Amino acid sequence: MTDAGPRGARPAAVAFILLAILFDVIAFGIVIPVLPKLIEAFRHGDTAAAATTYSVFATAWGLMQFVFSPFLGLLSDRFGRRPVLLISLTGLGLDYILMAWSPSLAWLFVGRVISGITAATYSTAAAYIADVTPPEKRAASFGYVGAAWGAGFIIGPAIGGLLGGIDLRLPFWVAAGLTLANAAYGWFVVPESLPVERRATTFRWARANPVGALALVRDNHGLAGLVSMQVLYALAHYSLPSVFVLYASYRYGWSLQQVGLTLALVGVCTAVVQAGMIAPAVRWFGERKALLLGLLAATIAYAGYGLAPTGPWFLAAIPFGAVSGLYGAAAQAFMTERVRHDEQGQLQGVNSSLMGLTGLIGPLLFGLSFAAGIRPDAAGSARLPGAAFLVAALLTTFSFAIALRAAHPKAPAAAPLD
Repeated sequence: MTDAGPRGARPAAVAFILLAILFDVIAFGIVIPVLPKLIEAFRHGDTAAAATTYSVFATAWGLMQFVFSPFLGLLSDRFGRRPVLLISLTGLGLDYILMAWSPSLAWLFVGRVISGITAATYSTAAAYIADVTPPEKRAASFGYVGAAWGAGFIIGPAIGGLLGGIDLRLPFWVAAGLTLANAAYGWFVVPESLPVERRATTFRWARANPVGALALVRDNHGLAGLVSMQVLYALAHYSLPSVFVLYASYRYGWSLQQVGLTLALVGVCTAVVQAGMIAPAVRWFGERKALLLGLLAATIAYAGYGLAPTGPWFLAAIPFGAVSGLYGAAAQAFMTERVRHDEQGQLQGVNSSLMGLTGLIGPLLFGLSFAAGIRPDAAGSARLPGAAFLVAALLTTFSFAIALRAAHPKAPAAAPLD
């Protein structure tokens, strides 16, 4: 049997970490509408070149996540979640300052590398939630994490779009201030979730790398299929941050402010689903059916994004994208139930590392797909601006097929802790 974790949820601890996540996502959301445009400015207005450059930046960020996430996950199992959270937030704050100041693409690139090394907020928060929540309540708790992300995306992109209309660098300064303030909040307010007696007794260097970390998947029967399902879903998700800003500007002629407001709408829909639908959906249908419903909704959403001929049709697909949030909370619950309490950080480190791997592949895959779909030498009938989203729909279809077998509540659990 998997270690059951604490006897009951600790509402105060959950509230603290949710607030930290909210501040972090607001800061992250602030820069989303403007980073591609800043790169485009460095590229003298060449949208196709900007898409390719942005893909390279995102790939570098993913590489750093891939390499360093297992190390940070092991650190949180050995020394606690709080120190890793503080390191992550401080690194991100410094990264935003560097990007705000950057006089060239080279310096902007360095900023993304630093961010990729230190960005462990979500994975640490997921381990934190697993620490303080019993297994039967984790899907709902992970839903609240998703709601915090959704709320952050309501506020952040709207602010970023408005500030970016004034100056493309101003949002980065604001994000830096907010993130460093969040680090201070974590230092003074957020409690540690992993007591000393529940921590890993040693730091296993052999697992502090992407290859060694996969031993956790091998050692816990039933986890490999869940991880494969998660990788495909996460890869598809990279289609949105990789090309949405440039896609909406190119295909629909949207301004930076319209892009920001659209992302805010995504945040509203996501927050509604995460905060209000996950707990009832899991209660009514069970975690497995909720997960499958989320994957089906994701496939419909990506197909809708890619095929939408006008802006209103694109907006009509957003609610389906929000319902896909049922997948994330249920998937996290399934995976955390497969490992012991002193392996939760490792699990999230493996997840983040593999998400970093998708970050290597996704931006390049979707950026190049978008660039190929709008290439100047293509005839009108051969152009396919939504190609990136159609590829994403195919990936979630594969994820759904894997989930039919892997996401099953009767799968064997992790061995007990000796």
